[in-house]
Amino acid sequence: MEQENQSTVTDFILLGLFSDSQHPGFLVAIILLILMVATTGNSILALLIWSDTHLHTPMYFLLSQLSLMDLTLISTTVPKMAADFFSGHRGISRIGCGVQIFLYLMLGVAECVLLTLMAFDRYLAICSPLRYPVLMTSRVCVQMAVSSWTGGVLISLMHTIYAMHFSTCGSRQVHHFFCEVMALLKLACEDTSTYEKVVLVSGITFLLIPFGLILTSYILIFLTVLRMNSPEGKNKALATCSSHLSVVSLYFGPAMIIYMTPGSSLPAEVDQRLFVFDVLITPMLNPLIYSLRNKEVLGALRKVLGRRLMIKQER
Repeated sequence: MEQENQSTVTDFILLGLFSDSQHPGFLVAIILLILMVATTGNSILALLIWSDTHLHTPMYFLLSQLSLMDLTLISTTVPKMAADFFSGHRGISRIGCGVQIFLYLMLGVAECVLLTLMAFDRYLAICSPLRYPVLMTSRVCVQMAVSSWTGGVLISLMHTIYAMHFSTCGSRQVHHFFCEVMALLKLACEDTSTYEKVVLVSGITFLLIPFGLILTSYILIFLTVLRMNSPEGKNKALATCSSHLSVVSLYFGPAMIIYMTPGSSLPAEVDQRLFVFDVLITPMLNPLIYSLRNKEVLGALRKVLGRRLMIKQER
């Protein structure tokens, strides 16, 4: 009865992650902790990169964009999910649903493009170190960032407009913790099989092709690293590349399973867990991977903390 009353006020009802859980409060606490760690980690990493002149390099500029994308990604889903839990009101308007779809797809496409460009940056830095300063200028870095965001906006806008034009009938319960395009299509009255094929093609274009380009870049990088005479140079190159490869694996793995398999083949529970990994866990782990395994970032953090301690002692 409560859900019927809600459906008269809002267009959709998000069932969320906690509908079948025996301990929803415990799960919410964990998710809020993940949100806090992800927000703090990405904010600190972005601020360090922007404030420390030693980190004003193409690699760290692109990394700051990744942190900004992760911050936006986790902010599009978790606050709404937590608010629904505490208020008991799980409804979302049609406009709000469209906004969530747009933001998620925009950030998904933008991260795919950005991670590919970051791999290209590492390829140039290690395989063509003499040409690197000439090719990777500040202007080129800005163009890379703008192309990532712009590509995400354009592709997401097309998908969002097309997905939202389908009329829905019957149940308005979305079996998800946010408005995800494939979950919403299950409520459509019309035949969506053609559009699902479009989503599959988009998955191949923006997941498989970038992933293939990233792997190609790293195969060439590793071949170059093997020919290096300096053990220190080898270790530094491998440390930088392993961080990026870890992030790529965390992001592309779940995304490829979600968008490159037929929608009906994945149970709803498995689908939601993959999205939890993609939307919550990855944004939390990315700054930890890049900071804990990066001496330059740790050095910048120590400098900031050292300055603060000196200011406190002077007072």
